[in-house]
Amino acid sequence: MNLMHRTLVAGVGLVALAACGTEPARDKTRSTDPHGTQAAIPAPAKKDTVKGLPGMPPVLDPKDVYAADRPNKLSPVVKDFPSRVYVPNTESDTVSVIDPKTYRIIETIPVGRQPQHVVPSWDLKTLWVNNNRGHTLTPIDPKTGKAGKEVEVHDPYNLYFTPHGKYAVVMASLDRELVFRDPHTMKRIKTEPVTCYGVNHADFSLDGRYFIVSCEFSGELLKVDTQKMKVVGQQRLPFEGAMPQDVKVSPDGKRFYIADMMAHGMWVLDGDKFTEPTLLPTGKGCHGLYVSRDSREMYVSNRGEGSVSVFDFTQNKLTKKWHLPDGGSPDMGGVSADGKVLWLSGRYDSEVYAIDTRTGEQLARIPVGSGPHGLAVYPQPGRYSLGHTGIFR
Repeated sequence: MNLMHRTLVAGVGLVALAACGTEPARDKTRSTDPHGTQAAIPAPAKKDTVKGLPGMPPVLDPKDVYAADRPNKLSPVVKDFPSRVYVPNTESDTVSVIDPKTYRIIETIPVGRQPQHVVPSWDLKTLWVNNNRGHTLTPIDPKTGKAGKEVEVHDPYNLYFTPHGKYAVVMASLDRELVFRDPHTMKRIKTEPVTCYGVNHADFSLDGRYFIVSCEFSGELLKVDTQKMKVVGQQRLPFEGAMPQDVKVSPDGKRFYIADMMAHGMWVLDGDKFTEPTLLPTGKGCHGLYVSRDSREMYVSNRGEGSVSVFDFTQNKLTKKWHLPDGGSPDMGGVSADGKVLWLSGRYDSEVYAIDTRTGEQLARIPVGSGPHGLAVYPQPGRYSLGHTGIFR
């Protein structure tokens, strides 16, 4: 979060530290949509034992929500896209494009004011740059790397897509709204006002019927009914000064993990019951959460201490901690298509880190623009995107 954002939030009496009516689209399994989203979904799974959100692709494995995200398991839609790392520089108003093979910047794309995240669309065909203070989204064609015409969207701090592909969900942090929009035109469909401050990150349940949202400036969590597009639960975290950030659901869908940069750890939440969560300490400034390609581990960036903690889902505990050799501020990012490299932005150091997921070794440290934030590694495995820097199912 930059100075302007912090100042606006402080104006409503909060102490904010840097953080981080149109027709819905048809069921994509039968669609004749001119945008061609049908191609993003392969044949249905042989057996679906999860009663998912109506219209969403079948759950491939009820024991692993990330079953479609295996190494190099690319959708036919993206298999010919060049592998790139897209880095939004919030204070430079640019996106740095990195070739992951050479660790070099090959292009710098001018975008709108204060780009926060680069977000893959539900149908995998577009990357949306969230120009938060410019109140626009810049589309990038990941096949050509070229930017298109900006789309006016107010306060797009972050962006998600519902599992059935019918809606984009804009996290309007300062407007204190969840805005449901057409996923292609971004025309407003429904606005859901919220009473918390700083809506920013989210993830969806295994069945897609609800999602959990973090509110960083008031230390709260929301539970939202996907189909009704309505907040159905709200709670304040049991920690004074809590600042929840990234959200990820466990492979079995039974728990949600919420990074907290002031509690210095992850909250572990039963999403179905939405009872009070427990805190698992990870490191100073806990911020980003990224699941490994085999669904066994989760990489946790600790921005305040320049480290990455490794959480083992099968053992239900932290097993390793990797420290960047020269320190840094690891923030948001993603895992390479083959699962071998974790890419993270260095929020306060104008750099990007490439980390070996087997050893924790720093492979590269790449200078970029000022204030790099929600970088996207693209393409990644998966049938469709739920947004943010790349949540795939």
